[in-house]
Amino acid sequence: MAKITIKETQNPTIIKFEFDDFITQNQNFEFKNIDEAKSSPLAQQLFYLPFVKTVYISGNFIAVERFSIVEWEDVQDAVAEQIEAFVNNGGTIINIDESKPKKQPITVYGETTPNPAALKFVVSRMLTRNAVEYKNIDQTASSPLAQELFRFPYVKEVFIDENYISVTKYEINDWHEITLELRTFIKQFIENGGTVLDESLIETATKNDATKDEAFDKLDVTSQQIINILEEYVKPAVAADGGNIAFDSYNEDDKVVKVILQGACSGCPSSTFTLKSGIENMLKSMLNDEKITVEALNA
Repeated sequence: MAKITIKETQNPTIIKFEFDDFITQNQNFEFKNIDEAKSSPLAQQLFYLPFVKTVYISGNFIAVERFSIVEWEDVQDAVAEQIEAFVNNGGTIINIDESKPKKQPITVYGETTPNPAALKFVVSRMLTRNAVEYKNIDQTASSPLAQELFRFPYVKEVFIDENYISVTKYEINDWHEITLELRTFIKQFIENGGTVLDESLIETATKNDATKDEAFDKLDVTSQQIINILEEYVKPAVAADGGNIAFDSYNEDDKVVKVILQGACSGCPSSTFTLKSGIENMLKSMLNDEKITVEALNA
């Protein structure tokens, strides 16, 4: 007979319901709604409770996150009794076979970039709508894929955007020695259900659209024009080369536009030429101001 112990967590919206024994074997599950919970009949039953927001199953416990319509002290005993009754009546907590991620065939191919130290791995499906750059393994909490890529000794930086992963290498290896290994690893990682990016953990440029719009509205008119030009004319071109250029600031006094180079653009020998002959000239022409100059903060 299962006996449940109720344990509080540091998050007041989440309560843990602990069992005397393990209910999963080295696996963690998270379900956000009843459709996601097809592999867990118990989680599906819990979602019939109107206050259940998320169900986590791991080790020897089930953790439940609630919506704010109730307080745990009012309902936790009833939930514990429901879990006990379900399990003691032979109900299935988790169906391991169904919970295994189904293999999703994809294609991955390598593309050269203007930066000889960077290669762009293009994937046959969308990965993210938020460009994210990782300079080292300590920054990779939001990307299990980037974390694994940094375990290759020759990987220096990882940049992920839309449907590609741009990898910058150290000089110890040539691309012909490592491209196949990286391409195969990325393909197998994604096909086997690995997480490329956990969007909820991205801290940088992934503010919601309302916040972005609010920040944009506070800028001066010239800065807004510069951002629009970069978004419409520059970013698609550099994305094709496995990189990104992000607006940082514009100084009205000295007419200096500061940008941040990411992905294959960062450290690229031709980036100075791109900034001066490409972007700077474009801004001078489109804004009708010959005094504008462009500088990269990380050139």
